[in-house]
Amino acid sequence: MTGTTDRVREAFRLLRETGRPEAWITLRDEQDLLLEAKLVDERTATGEHLPLAGTVFAVKDNIDVAGLPTTAGCPSYAYSPERNATAVARLLDAGALCLGKTNLDQFATGLVGTRSPYGAVRHAFQPDKISGGSSSGSAVAVALGIADFALGTDTAGSGRVPAALHGIFGLKPTLGLIPTTGVVPAARSYDCVTVFGRSLATAQRALRVMTGPDPADPGSRTWPATTRYAAANPARVAVPDAAGLVHLTPEARKAFATTIERLRGTGAEITPVDTAPLLEAAGLLYEGALVAERHAAVGAFLESGPADADPVVADIIRSAGRLPAHALATDLDRLARHRATATALLSPFDALLMPTTTRHPTLAEVAADPVEVNSRLGVYTNFVNLLDLAAVAVPAGAADGSPFGVSIITRAFDDQTALDLAAALTGESIVDVYPDGGTDLAVFGAHLRGRPLNHQLTDLGARYAGTVRTAPEYRMAALPTEPPKPGIVRDTTHGASLTGERWTLSPAALGTFLARLPAPLSLGPIRLDDGSQVTGFHCDPVAAAEGTDITRYGSWTAYLERRT
Repeated sequence: MTGTTDRVREAFRLLRETGRPEAWITLRDEQDLLLEAKLVDERTATGEHLPLAGTVFAVKDNIDVAGLPTTAGCPSYAYSPERNATAVARLLDAGALCLGKTNLDQFATGLVGTRSPYGAVRHAFQPDKISGGSSSGSAVAVALGIADFALGTDTAGSGRVPAALHGIFGLKPTLGLIPTTGVVPAARSYDCVTVFGRSLATAQRALRVMTGPDPADPGSRTWPATTRYAAANPARVAVPDAAGLVHLTPEARKAFATTIERLRGTGAEITPVDTAPLLEAAGLLYEGALVAERHAAVGAFLESGPADADPVVADIIRSAGRLPAHALATDLDRLARHRATATALLSPFDALLMPTTTRHPTLAEVAADPVEVNSRLGVYTNFVNLLDLAAVAVPAGAADGSPFGVSIITRAFDDQTALDLAAALTGESIVDVYPDGGTDLAVFGAHLRGRPLNHQLTDLGARYAGTVRTAPEYRMAALPTEPPKPGIVRDTTHGASLTGERWTLSPAALGTFLARLPAPLSLGPIRLDDGSQVTGFHCDPVAAAEGTDITRYGSWTAYLERRT
């Protein structure tokens, strides 16, 4: 890994060379960062584990960084936080260094990146086009290589649209997994801290570090006991039918079709579905009364008439203050019904593959029609947080002269499935699991990959985690069952080391699996050759004695191959 000191020097070299000052609102002093980098390198040299050491990141300026002003894109709103936002504090504790605060659509209201008194943020490589918003500066900082990753926020798509327009990754986790303590709200019920990264693995590492409950955040959530660690095998992926793609240009539709075929090539089963109910739900975010949440966040400040308020943003938020309470109650009921519809639509599938956005406008196009152009950008993103879904924005080639991106959307808490499918699309390897934890189960026979009962694990969202070898104290017997299975018995005198597989699954899934397990099999501790223990299969000794001893083969697979 690059030393932290060298990485800071490289970041400031790129800052000087790339010439995108409008992407930043506040930059930290280079010498101060070099001193902090030296301390990080010294800590890692002593063996301290800092999972993000050697990385630098940028922070959207509606997220608090102690010692730097928080403006939310409005100078007269600025305040000086004494504490870091929870997400930022966790990144710093993990060894990452913050470069500074990035520009945004004011009060995180917009998908264009032009609604800021600090200047319209130009695209990293096509300066006549928009960067996408509202997390505009953060996306540009990553696309230019200045930051290894950057924090954005996402209510309507702000952590995904800029990623798509720049050909980078945008990770939007399940609502509440990353606390929003220290984040200026846009619409508090639907706000989410997100991560941009050129590398999926780097972005995922940052995501894992920030994840975890925070008592100070009433919307904070923990992983349920039913968390799925992987998709089914094969993965079942829904895609929009032809009617759902009418918002794309012909070239973008071709790029999306190519992405579908690439995913199909990984073994995924693809099914077209009617996505109209999802897109209908998206209209509630700005066209309905749910926009009242934006007035609750910063409406009182904007009603005071600050001179540096963006006129488009101010009009949206001030108008929301005139909505009657009964309209909000009505739309909350409509939203609950949309969520039920979405649950039914997505229940047969592991994920939904969608285009991330519709097109890449120029700065001139946005200036000529700021509201309509912005609205079109959110057609495929606005519904995700409203319906409590997770998403990963993934680079997917090019269309119409700009990067083209897709989003892998999953049910809440199925984030790892989205990450795995993103990795499958791009060929990138993911080592870590999101979330970490779970329960490991060692299997030795019919539940191995490619064997007849493996689906009992994959149906429960279990994740393959590699091979295991037991300590040399177990015997294996072929049982007279259908389908054929081995029985494992501990025998410290005549036992041998046996090879099997490790699978990770949630506590609830393990309980379900155990409840379905037929006699004479049971689950219990298995000692591995490295001295550790894992839950694994055991067999009643009497039943094992009635089977055929096959210990000498060392594994069920070797026995079957020899028998064949």
